Amino acid sequence: MEVIVQSPFAEIAALLVLAAVVGFLGIILRQPLIVSFIAVGLIAGPSALDLVRSDEQISLLSELGIAVLLFLVGIKLDVKLIRSLGAVSLLTGLGQVAFTSIFGYLIGLALGLGHITSLYVAVALTFSSTIIIVKLLSDKREIDSLHGQIALGFLIVQDLVVVLAMIVLSAIGIGAGGDGGHGGGSVSLVLASGVAMVALVILFVRYVANPLTERLAHAPELLVIFAIAMAAMFAAAGDIVGLGKEVGGLLAGVALASTPYRETIAARLAPLRDFLLLFFFIALGSALDLSLLGAHVTGAIVFSLFVLIGNPLIVLAIMGAMGYRKRTGFLAGLTVAQISEFSLIFVAMGVSLGHVQEDALGLVTMVGLVTIAASTYMITYSHQLYAVFERFLGVFERKGTPREPSEAGAHRNDGHKVIIFGLGRFGTAIGLRLQKRGIKVLGVDFNPLAIRRWRELGLETEFGDATDPEFVAELPLARAEWIVSTVPLHPTGLSHEDTRTTLIQLTRTSGFRGRVAVASHHPKDTEELFASGADMVLEPFQDAADRAVDLLCGAPEEERTEIPSIGTEEKQVS
Repeated sequence: MEVIVQSPFAEIAALLVLAAVVGFLGIILRQPLIVSFIAVGLIAGPSALDLVRSDEQISLLSELGIAVLLFLVGIKLDVKLIRSLGAVSLLTGLGQVAFTSIFGYLIGLALGLGHITSLYVAVALTFSSTIIIVKLLSDKREIDSLHGQIALGFLIVQDLVVVLAMIVLSAIGIGAGGDGGHGGGSVSLVLASGVAMVALVILFVRYVANPLTERLAHAPELLVIFAIAMAAMFAAAGDIVGLGKEVGGLLAGVALASTPYRETIAARLAPLRDFLLLFFFIALGSALDLSLLGAHVTGAIVFSLFVLIGNPLIVLAIMGAMGYRKRTGFLAGLTVAQISEFSLIFVAMGVSLGHVQEDALGLVTMVGLVTIAASTYMITYSHQLYAVFERFLGVFERKGTPREPSEAGAHRNDGHKVIIFGLGRFGTAIGLRLQKRGIKVLGVDFNPLAIRRWRELGLETEFGDATDPEFVAELPLARAEWIVSTVPLHPTGLSHEDTRTTLIQLTRTSGFRGRVAVASHHPKDTEELFASGADMVLEPFQDAADRAVDLLCGAPEEERTEIPSIGTEEKQVS
């Protein structure tokens, strides 16, 4: 079926309408938006409506979206965190590439593929899609978590290894003349260019970033345009010197990460990122030629299982050996359970050079479809998967987990009266006020940056996840009087259960006998939360409004809204 569209503008309009319709159906069917957007590309591609004709325009929007996405990741990177995660990122990235390449090559030979074809397929399987993973983790608000930062680190290492590998292969005659989206050149030239770009970023951060953004902030629109220009310029420079657009965009973000306006920039660019990334997924889906599928069904199933199971296991094993908890290794490992859109480009290059046949491209295309779709669900429902496989993962965890930043056990018997989950602005405000009243507070979060901020404020913390039964059971619950959750509503799986109700259940089953307070920004959730076992539901906006009215009306102290005090036996006031 072919649909003729008269102009690029009409084509983009048709794609947007198609994306809105398919995305809405995906939401009804509880499918992640990424799957819906890839489906839009397949529907609009040559195998269905054949709607995509303006390849250059869509490619341009796609590449700009990639630059903005990685820019927003870079602008939130913490230099101290990068330094602390360098070793695990390097070893995990290199280990996964080596494991996938070697065993992928051996599997190819066992399936009857030739040596060159097996080599191409094996190398293609080492590429994981940084773009898709970052988008998924960002949607889950886990890009700042420990496993999210580690995953980002080894994905960047993986991207750099891929660039160097392609340069070396080109130099020895395998893939000579291919482009693949990254600039060519010698290894030494690429390394020198990378060092030069990093040095430029350091100089910019030290001498230019703060005064420049302070001047630009007087015109917020200009600040946003400047940020986009930085992302595009660095991405273009990275592509020209052979590092790739992803690394260039990331460095642009790092250049502005130390400025006081980074949160403002990130908030204003987020909608633009989501809009532009739609075209990335459309371009990806439209590039998949479904007519090439079917020739290697058995091989595609074998390779897909290898990527979906083998890649996460090797990451889990490496991180476990380095002293990380099995939960952190498992969640990080799931991010490499797919191949990249670049895998298809790489094999297509081999086809154009006559090194492999078109059926090899069909094989990798089918693996891409299976692994991208499956890993999207694996990452989306990672916590449920961990709950299923947790009992089998003990072999991957060293005693004491020395590399976790939680300082596990440091605060186990300190008599904390209140344990707060979620160390954002609301949780921090509660913690500081309780501390001023002389009440011992323990904060819990799975964002290393939030942990560091609390410790700088002199508050005690534990690194961990509110949905991790093992972690919750190890907390000092016996002497605590209140559990407070300021974690926002975030579904934990296919059911309507969220982190708040999960936390209530886990603390009760772990023997907690005190009271539980949870935050809610939606009045309709209040009744459900009470039914789930909450003793108090905090509504920040409503509570603040009540307090403001009390102050404005000059209500006597005894008439003002009260809540149960710590250490008393007062009955709950809802």
